[in-house]
Amino acid sequence: MKNAVQPTGEQIKAFQARQTGAPIFMLNLLKFRENAEYEDGRETSLSGKEAYALYSAGMQKIIPALGGSFVFGGEVRGMLIGEMADLWDAAAIVQYPDTAAMLGMMSDPEYQKIHPHREAGLEGQLLIECGKGFSLGADA
Repeated sequence: MKNAVQPTGEQIKAFQARQTGAPIFMLNLLKFRENAEYEDGRETSLSGKEAYALYSAGMQKIIPALGGSFVFGGEVRGMLIGEMADLWDAAAIVQYPDTAAMLGMMSDPEYQKIHPHREAGLEGQLLIECGKGFSLGADA
């Protein structure tokens, strides 16, 4: 497992190749820096979690405008099954109307404005694309 902050070129190409036009759900597993570190070198007293909260506040406006929604967000409290040396700090699930909407968002000026807070706040992340097709219940 490798925690990262940005996708590789190969990951973006594979993401584009999986496009179906159907909604996608992105499972976000987040690890925050102890102290925010901005790429432009600005001084800050923000924690990584506080910097990421600034990014998240901006996303609360962007995602609904795209036709997406926040399905879940919360603090990771512990493991019930399995073992890991270091847990993530938070988990979130965001629904996008389709792959194209998410890709388009990444080049949107409003997204670009808040993106530095994401990078400053995250030590690493796993971003897992999920789609419908596996039923766990009546409405899954």
